[in-house]
Amino acid sequence: MKKMKFVISLTTRDNDYQQEQATSALEAAAKAGVDVELLYAENDAVLQSQQLLKMIQGESRPAGIIFEPVGGTAMPQVAKAAVAAGIGWVVLNRDVEYLTELRRSTKVSAFSITSDHTEIGRIQGKQIAALLPNGGSILLVHGPADSLAAKQRAAGMEAAKPANVQVKTIKANWTEASAHKAVSSWLKLTTSQHGTMDAVCAHDDSMAVGARKAFQEITDLTLRQRWLSLPFLGIDGVKATGQAAVDRGVLAATVIVPTNTGIGIEMLARALNTGVNPPETTLTTAQSFPTIDELARKHSQKARAAAAH
Repeated sequence: MKKMKFVISLTTRDNDYQQEQATSALEAAAKAGVDVELLYAENDAVLQSQQLLKMIQGESRPAGIIFEPVGGTAMPQVAKAAVAAGIGWVVLNRDVEYLTELRRSTKVSAFSITSDHTEIGRIQGKQIAALLPNGGSILLVHGPADSLAAKQRAAGMEAAKPANVQVKTIKANWTEASAHKAVSSWLKLTTSQHGTMDAVCAHDDSMAVGARKAFQEITDLTLRQRWLSLPFLGIDGVKATGQAAVDRGVLAATVIVPTNTGIGIEMLARALNTGVNPPETTLTTAQSFPTIDELARKHSQKARAAAAH
């Protein structure tokens, strides 16, 4: 019997979470006995759409498409083309309004698997509260302007952070290089270098690391040390990168966001084999690393040690 083939479309190669998504997909495919083809959209929504339409319209169509959208729409027209061709459709890390109608009009499996990005933002807001109990100012390295996940993370953080914490926002594109470039450009403003910030937050760990590298390049030693002494916060919490960065002290904290390509492959393979469509949306659960209590305790100990000197 011929193996089923799934196409896995990810946003970029240059992001540790997306790399972990790819690894998870390959491991899950081996367990499920399906073939997978990995595509990378290089953070380009038009390219992603073209790649997927080529798969849908090709002669050897996949049994399913599992993708994490680059743009803000999650491609409703491409979704319709996929299910019309009998191809299962799974959306990762995005709230998708069109799925309800799509599922009503077809028997082809169509569903989403996502973390609650607003809750992820709330966790980061609580981390900020633990680190800045007396308020202050933070620099936020925001994801792309058209990214719903970034918008929801920002809204959640805004709702959970203390009211006396002010936020300065600059935008990057989910990669270390893009954050490095954005922060470096911002630092060229004299007012930026000498501004007062109490923490640096980013919508993913790679951007937090990229921001930190930009501060490492400040030529004024005193200014450089002041910036690098701030807590840096990220999101994604991949064990080998984000969590390791926390363990090394490069980041003060991250938010662990479970990968979901493996879950998607497992659920889609089961659905296609049994004919039973999974729930429209499956939520994964994010968590603070370290815990909020541990973060607050570490900050308190650090503040007491600094006062003693």
